[in-house]
Amino acid sequence: MVVGGGPAGMAGGARAAEAGLRVVLLDAAQDLGGQYYRQPGAALSPTRPEALHHDWDAYTALRGRAGGVERRGRHHVWAVERHGDEDWTVHALAGADGAQGRPVRIRARAVLLATGAYERQLPFRGWTLPGVVGAGGAQAMLKGGLVLPGRRVVVAGSGPLLLAAASSLVTAGAEVPAVIEASGYLGYARHPRALAANPHKLTEAVTHGAALLRHRVALRTRSAVTEVHGDGRVEAVTVTRLDARWRPVAGTEREIACDALAVGHGLVPAIDLAITLGCATRRTPDGTLALALDARLETSVRGVWAAGEPGGVGGAQLAMIEGELAALSIAARLGADPGRGGRVRRLRARRTRLRAFAEAMAATHAPGPGWSDWLPDATEVCRCEEVTAGRIREAVRDHGARDARTVKLFTRAGMGWCQGRTCGEAVSCLAGDDEPPAPRRPFATPVPLGALAASAPEALAGADEEPIRP
Repeated sequence: MVVGGGPAGMAGGARAAEAGLRVVLLDAAQDLGGQYYRQPGAALSPTRPEALHHDWDAYTALRGRAGGVERRGRHHVWAVERHGDEDWTVHALAGADGAQGRPVRIRARAVLLATGAYERQLPFRGWTLPGVVGAGGAQAMLKGGLVLPGRRVVVAGSGPLLLAAASSLVTAGAEVPAVIEASGYLGYARHPRALAANPHKLTEAVTHGAALLRHRVALRTRSAVTEVHGDGRVEAVTVTRLDARWRPVAGTEREIACDALAVGHGLVPAIDLAITLGCATRRTPDGTLALALDARLETSVRGVWAAGEPGGVGGAQLAMIEGELAALSIAARLGADPGRGGRVRRLRARRTRLRAFAEAMAATHAPGPGWSDWLPDATEVCRCEEVTAGRIREAVRDHGARDARTVKLFTRAGMGWCQGRTCGEAVSCLAGDDEPPAPRRPFATPVPLGALAASAPEALAGADEEPIRP
């Protein structure tokens, strides 16, 4: 069973099928590709979907290899249940709207988690105005819907995704007056070996940079959008210089007119399913939690492997390599043909190089501890429950809260629809919890009570479960 249809899941599923295993791949989207290779629906009649993608040839080759994989789109996996080292039940809801989908249970001998990542958002004044979208969200709108978030879009936050998003937007016809990077790029110079081992990464940066130069996009480093202005919709943003700790420097504010803001401060590995199973985690250089994996890409729970972003955000190329490595390990464990050992050694060497660059990237763009200084008390931090920074600070100052969980008990921050995925890091920072524990959510997606009732032990007795065997 492969959970996730992005580059890691596609590569892992294809390699496992080539090794002789029966593979079922579940993904919430209808088509393969994940967020990286998101494509517009057939109803939009796209003529050149490859125009908005980098390295499209790698995707088409991988899609061709995945012909032996049983693909099931619009399957929202909400839990994985363990019965033994080679006996698992994967619970999903099948349907376009996961919360209203049909309950599905599939038995498998091994599980490969290729669940990707989601955007990290750090709040600021006005970030709830219509027209503020995630940097990755802007790309998703463009790739999946062929629409722009606005005509004049400021791109802000931190991380290499900003350059890719800005490049895509200007290529599609948007005006991007500026890219606002809270960190800088000189930090990469502290990792010369990782840079030397990955020259293609420099080529990618030059490609995006050239597109921005052609369209006269200004690049401002050590700066952040600290406020959004508008009456019912984004009309302008305030950009402020930051010091080395990401604290705003007084007197450096300047306003940029725009009708949309695409903002994101990196990506967070999506590890909810693995955490529920008890898989061990590690802290990455940018402060996020990723799964601790061995050389075979197996988690600390025997029988569960992971590939791509769950092991630490590193991009599509690393995800594909890890997907193949995990599949070869699974094939060897289940007695299938894993192929030649030389291929494994080559894949591991490439993984080591790309993983070193991923760690350097995370360290370079890690949020500074002073970012919360740009948050006035009236700023909403938890959008779902409308909890402000002032209420969180009050919980810490007056009631002794010292972590996100205690703040949640006092304020309801993190108890909404997203279950803290959007606000969790900001709440932890305001609570002074430098290394919050892994969030344990019993369900990876919202689940109707009827689906839970159908999954109860008494309901499962004699149920028609579908086994997957090699």
